[in-house]
Amino acid sequence: MNEMVMLSGLARQLVDAQLLAEAAAQQAVVKAKQAKVPLVTYLVQQRLVQSRPLAELAAQEFGVPFLDLAAIDKEQLPKDIVNEKLMQQHHFLPLSKRGNKLFIALSDPTNQQAINDVSFGSKLAVEVVLVEDDKLHQAIEKYLDGGTGGLDLGDIDLDVDLESGERPQEAVAGTDADDAPVVKFVNKMLLDAIKKGSSDLHFEPYEKMYRVRFRTDGVLHEAARPPVQLVSRISARLKVMSNMDISERRKPQDGRVKLKVSKTKSIDFRVNTLPTLWGEKIVMRILDSSSAQMGIDALGYEDVQKELYLQALKQPQGMILVTGPTGSGKTVSLYTGLNILNTEDINISTAEDPVEINLEGINQVNVNPRQGLDFSQALRAFLRQDPDVIMVGEIRDLETAEIAIKAAQTGHMVMSTLHTNSAAETLTRLRNMGVPAFNLATSVNLIIAQRLARKLCNKCKKVYEVPREALLAEGFKEEEIGSFTLYQPVGCEDCNAGYRGRVGIYEVVKITPALQQMIMEEGNSIEIAARMRKEGFNDLRRSGLVKAMQGITSLEEINRVTKD
Repeated sequence: MNEMVMLSGLARQLVDAQLLAEAAAQQAVVKAKQAKVPLVTYLVQQRLVQSRPLAELAAQEFGVPFLDLAAIDKEQLPKDIVNEKLMQQHHFLPLSKRGNKLFIALSDPTNQQAINDVSFGSKLAVEVVLVEDDKLHQAIEKYLDGGTGGLDLGDIDLDVDLESGERPQEAVAGTDADDAPVVKFVNKMLLDAIKKGSSDLHFEPYEKMYRVRFRTDGVLHEAARPPVQLVSRISARLKVMSNMDISERRKPQDGRVKLKVSKTKSIDFRVNTLPTLWGEKIVMRILDSSSAQMGIDALGYEDVQKELYLQALKQPQGMILVTGPTGSGKTVSLYTGLNILNTEDINISTAEDPVEINLEGINQVNVNPRQGLDFSQALRAFLRQDPDVIMVGEIRDLETAEIAIKAAQTGHMVMSTLHTNSAAETLTRLRNMGVPAFNLATSVNLIIAQRLARKLCNKCKKVYEVPREALLAEGFKEEEIGSFTLYQPVGCEDCNAGYRGRVGIYEVVKITPALQQMIMEEGNSIEIAARMRKEGFNDLRRSGLVKAMQGITSLEEINRVTKD
């Protein structure tokens, strides 16, 4: 039986077991084929199905035994049978050796290359045992040198993306033997942040201490406290890696780092320095290009909201605006839409500050106001480049807004972001910039306001009993009470204080004729928001309560990210 037939069988089993909707399963098979990865790998990477039921179904489909890694004594695992780099490359774990047979744990039974390479390297016949993907990650980390993943922190290949292709002279000094402890410390911080799934690293100097904090699932927590005497050396190391001027300590600087963790995988960081009272605070944003490939089904849109977004993307012209605070996932929402539109027959251009995610097939421009290239100038250039779709990183001023609206009114699809709190406030913000109400009413097709909420850990969450009066006060409807179960976080070894990962909460509003009329009449944000609710569009609060009713997140978390 060839692989594609088996993959289709697994997809059918997922649908039959009600672990995946049929449309999502079909899309996953197509996406996996396009990405040239097995379906199991794609499903795990995109978190479309939980690890345990997926592993059990895959074991049944492929006819291999299933094993719970929690029952294995890690100290009894065989050592020095296979190369550690091979383990990292193919993501497997040796379990035991019996005679001329080596039993290995895999989460992807279609990875025939791993089986062949392990057999060739060990000179043994290989038998596969199927395990859960998340547990396999943890087991491999413990097997390989106590959680560092088997990587030598002093030898990690850190490359800087330089236009010249050469390292600056300061980079040579930054790798002195005297700085080896600093180099290892910085490398360890970067690796730890990646493993924890963090989005940002903060290196913060104070008078009597120096701390490093990670933002994981939207919440900052302290990761380390290096000696305060290392402030200047750590700052210099980070600036050398980011191709910044290490002699400039009085002005903010921006840079970028590429961290190679293997021959085939690299992670990008966006770096910014800020002079403070006690030294330079440095913040590194982890740019995960895979987030743009997640697919719209993984972002957390309700079915009605997803359909509204897809319908707006099909329009030949008009404007789609995504709004929310910094770190609310606006870029991922925009790039998800661009990925859907990114076909051979569509010309897409983007102007961003900076370009965070590189996408093949899309013309991306880094705006640089210091060099005279701002959003408005990039937009003017785009309109002479025969565009179909234009994405503007952010509408910051009237000039950019006017050009974007003119493009949306003359046969182009325009996508952009604003920093406002809700869909209704987006319209009033543009009006306050000076955009005429008529232009707004005739150009804006869809507005998406969004937040990111932490997802409850499925392994440790517990039922949370809330009195009926309290539920009504929180905004739940009378007829809904009794039809759902709320959960609260607990905390276990697999999560962060009861939460693991994040999900989007959205307010998706289509500009209907009634809303167009209200915009023309220059209604305020309160009146427009009331009209949006009357039209049947859920606001952020209501969408958050729906996520709580579905057991995805907690009421406490919804209260943290939305207001009543």
